[in-house]
Amino acid sequence: MKKSLFTATLVFCFAVISYGQTAPAHDKPELNSKGEPVVKIKDNAPVELKIGESITRGDAMASGVTKVSVAKVLASPDKYADKTVAVEGVVVRSCKKEGCWMEMADKADGKSVRVTFGDHKFFIPLNAAGLKVKAQGTFKTKVLPKDHVDHLINDDGAKFDKRNADGTVTEVSFDATGVVLTKR
Repeated sequence: MKKSLFTATLVFCFAVISYGQTAPAHDKPELNSKGEPVVKIKDNAPVELKIGESITRGDAMASGVTKVSVAKVLASPDKYADKTVAVEGVVVRSCKKEGCWMEMADKADGKSVRVTFGDHKFFIPLNAAGLKVKAQGTFKTKVLPKDHVDHLINDDGAKFDKRNADGTVTEVSFDATGVVLTKR
């Protein structure tokens, strides 16, 4: 009896020690597109806005900036490249991990562009999809590497109209310096 009790105690001790040696999978930090831990802060926390209520992220909107539609830019992106402009529309979808990008269109069923916020200079609420948006910044055309495209699609829910043969995407995007989000 003593031998059985001793053996059971010994097995239990080894089980506890070995369990303590291996970290459960849920202890691993969630990573963003840069391979860094996901940022969870007040600015990307989901919000409950009343109709007409707004929130601002990033810099305030400057006055006197040329206003342009997303459709007009997509028709001739080179004409607007690297020029500071203001755009208005609706958030079609946004990053589900940290609110570090959104897709914006002139209207809910229109062609959209992915909007980034500098190098993660600010974030938007994770539930921003469907909100009206005013943004200020610059349009750019760039090629996104395949691994970044895969991450945006698989992990964040991004959509791209066309992928290049090598899995990359040539994208017209908007780098916002500030945004105003309003409940419609």
